[in-house]
Amino acid sequence: MKKIFRILLWVLIGAAFIGTFVFLYLNSKPKEVKYELVKPTMGAVERTAVLTGTIEPRDEIEIKPQISGIITKINVEAGEMVSVGDVIAEIKVIPDAQQLSSAENRLNVAQINLRDVESRHQRNTKLYERKVIAREEYETTLAELNRAKEEVVSARDAVDIVRKGVSQYNASESNTQVRATTAGLVLNVPVKVGSSVIQSNTFNDGTTIATVADMNNLIFKGQVDETEVGSLAVGMPMTITVGALPDFSASATIEYISPKGTLTSGANTFEIKAALNVKEGVNLRAGYSANASVALNHTDNVLRVAESVVEFAGDSTFVYCLVDSVPQQSFKRTPITTGVSDGINIEVKSGITAKNMLRGQEIKSE
Repeated sequence: MKKIFRILLWVLIGAAFIGTFVFLYLNSKPKEVKYELVKPTMGAVERTAVLTGTIEPRDEIEIKPQISGIITKINVEAGEMVSVGDVIAEIKVIPDAQQLSSAENRLNVAQINLRDVESRHQRNTKLYERKVIAREEYETTLAELNRAKEEVVSARDAVDIVRKGVSQYNASESNTQVRATTAGLVLNVPVKVGSSVIQSNTFNDGTTIATVADMNNLIFKGQVDETEVGSLAVGMPMTITVGALPDFSASATIEYISPKGTLTSGANTFEIKAALNVKEGVNLRAGYSANASVALNHTDNVLRVAESVVEFAGDSTFVYCLVDSVPQQSFKRTPITTGVSDGINIEVKSGITAKNMLRGQEIKSE
């Protein structure tokens, strides 16, 4: 019985040894390599550049107050349409102590002068009625009286302007009412009721009450790399797509290319602007991220091959043309002259014809 077990054990060991030897032998044999054959085709090749940027209104107008004070009322919200002259906000004036004191002193002086002129004119009136003085002297004090009255009115109005920001002559156009200077969509209202605001003048930009823009006049603003900016020109067409609107696309025309580059993240880029042609009914929002595709080179009805089958060696390019397929594939390294490439297909100007079969992807036979 033990003898039978020993025989079986040796048989199993022998079988395992032979199997291992056969496995190693089969794996050591070189596998047959075949190549997928690619045929040149006729068609168009277009080299395009894709620029990233945003959709923006051509002009964003910042509405600023003409007087400093506290916001007491805001009449609009972001997203509302306004017309020229619409009241956007109202301001309560916080008068400047020095200006108010000066205006009140002017009013006091004007009132003192008015009382003095009135007294003199009353005396001259009585004397003129008695024909003691000439008419010319009477008319002189009358004119002085009228001027003194006007000065009091003007001084009182100056006090009202400093104290309240309102003039009796143009109450409807008061500086305390901030009005829209252009028609359009309100993009932003960065202040709230109770916020302090500063007037806009030659020394200060002032506080922005609201930003208004015409959303029917939009542009694409983006950046182009210095390696491609030389291929662009004002007037070239572009196609704009917006990531937030998968089904949206619009045409655009380049209208500005910056003459000076900006160093961004180690790359030199140039700003570019293009005017959008948007169909009616399309609702675009300011600040949408967008991509612009522009054709840099285009050829029609040319011989082309997949760029993956082309071998680049320095300034030369080659393809491998099929010479024979029996008993195995054999190829000839053939120089070609290439043209426009779109990254997938490349134009072939000379070296092969549409009848050639070229070596493509490698396929290993088991």
